[in-house]
Amino acid sequence: MSKAIAVLGSALFFVIAPLLLAGFVPWWVTQWEFRPAFFGVDLTRILGGILIIVGVPGVVDSFARFALEGLGTPAPIAPTQKLVVTGLYRYVRNPIYIAVVAVIFGQALLFGDWRLLWYGALLSARSTRAFGLMCRAGFRG
Repeated sequence: MSKAIAVLGSALFFVIAPLLLAGFVPWWVTQWEFRPAFFGVDLTRILGGILIIVGVPGVVDSFARFALEGLGTPAPIAPTQKLVVTGLYRYVRNPIYIAVVAVIFGQALLFGDWRLLWYGALLSARSTRAFGLMCRAGFRG
């Protein structure tokens, strides 16, 4: 796969997956309206902002590395040609999951919305389970 195709494919998958999960769904749930801070502690909003600020570049960087270094996309239908082991991939197996969930939890804390906390927890549990099943299936026979 050429770099141009990899970049276009990654950009398309970025809109379909993380932007939908960490952007549209939280907006749909909260309309990005502030509720009272959790437990009346405004520090939770600052923590939420930090999670968003750390999570967004993590997602963008991971997608860029898939396209530019791996010559593929994070989408299972168009995987990379080369294993990506730089950036956040040097430290964790799937930084996209972690970064997307960080952005969701960040929005939950920033907007003071319990529904987003539950959504983030559900997505985290589901992603962890799905990734584990894919790994086990990939290592068989």
